[in-house]
Amino acid sequence: MDAPPELVLRAPGPELIALPWNEPLERWDEMRVPLRDMEVGPSRHLVRFVEADGALWALKDMPERIARREYDVLRRLEHQCLPAVRPAGLVNQPAHETAILVTRYLAGSWQYRRLFLRLPPNRPRHRARLFDAMISLLVELHRHGVFWGDCSLNNTLFTRDGQTLQAFLVDAETSEVHPDGLSDGQREHDVTILVENIAAGMIDLATSLERPPEMIPQLIDEATALPERYRELWEALHTSPVFAFGDRYRVEGAIRELNDLGFAVDEVSLLPIGDGRSRLHIAVGDRNYHSETLRRLTGVGVGEGQARILLGDLNAHRDWMQRRTGQEVSERAAARSWIDHCLEPGSARAHAALGGAGDPVQAYCDLLEVRWLLSERAGADVGNETALAALGGHAPTDSAAKMAVADAPTGPLPRIPADDADER
Repeated sequence: MDAPPELVLRAPGPELIALPWNEPLERWDEMRVPLRDMEVGPSRHLVRFVEADGALWALKDMPERIARREYDVLRRLEHQCLPAVRPAGLVNQPAHETAILVTRYLAGSWQYRRLFLRLPPNRPRHRARLFDAMISLLVELHRHGVFWGDCSLNNTLFTRDGQTLQAFLVDAETSEVHPDGLSDGQREHDVTILVENIAAGMIDLATSLERPPEMIPQLIDEATALPERYRELWEALHTSPVFAFGDRYRVEGAIRELNDLGFAVDEVSLLPIGDGRSRLHIAVGDRNYHSETLRRLTGVGVGEGQARILLGDLNAHRDWMQRRTGQEVSERAAARSWIDHCLEPGSARAHAALGGAGDPVQAYCDLLEVRWLLSERAGADVGNETALAALGGHAPTDSAAKMAVADAPTGPLPRIPADDADER
């Protein structure tokens, strides 16, 4: 008799448990399993998606030793709240000399290929946002002692967060967690892998999509510029400047720079080094400064990029209240008014303008960004009605609105249809 499978499931719903775990994954389509056909990038292993217990799960067939290693790494990344897919189970199939790694599907995510298809070839700033997201992810992993080992476009998923992108690690087969931190050599090696993989991935994709040949050198230049971006962000988080004790105003400047990058500050220390000078050291926490600030004021939990936009809208609303009343308005009072009069109705209307697709809060962030862009073009505030019409594509001057959005240096990312947001 064949040895039965060994199941470890962290979400033991009845439908998930009832799946034919004793059969090879490649045969599941013959057994009336609720598989969902979804496009995936190149992979060394068979990857399938299954719907069970009202959720979507990604299943990857791989050797048992590699599967256990990746499962353990993903568990540790989850424990550290790092941006990565969440492990949901591991099924060892000794009868077939293989194993199945189960992860939760990352809702609202998509692959680089889907984004690349919608990015205008002559607008590299949109690609730059993708690369910034990947650099931020790599820096965050390195800060927590994680060596990725295979950072590439195929191993990264993206979600929208305001007008930025959040990158998530989706493949940890080659990853290692070092509790004592990474050496400079390990970090540099990971960055080298990043550059090589991204350059090769972009060239292959551009070639398969028949992009103009003159685009290839530009893509290579963009890839080779990534190490400098990495070093700038790493140094901003880890430099220890020296200055005179009387120049303590520089401490506030350093904290503001980190807050602008989205990082919370846990501790600040000034250590005397002689000659009246001190060395500044800042202990940096997670990248959630704006999201935690918004949560503290309003109770609303959103991503860091969304929180940055919403805090700007909240502050503008507070200024408007103070001008109207001629009195100081507390942060709490302004927050309550903003939720009732701006966030909730604005999210509902913006979401409706987009046909109910996506996240209502993200729709409101898009509305605020479109309104700002059109107002910049017009030289005056165009108001919500014009911005809503442009957002939904129903404005009489829609072509002008789209031009303003597309040409602005910090304009919104191309809107991804709901069906594309389901791509892994």
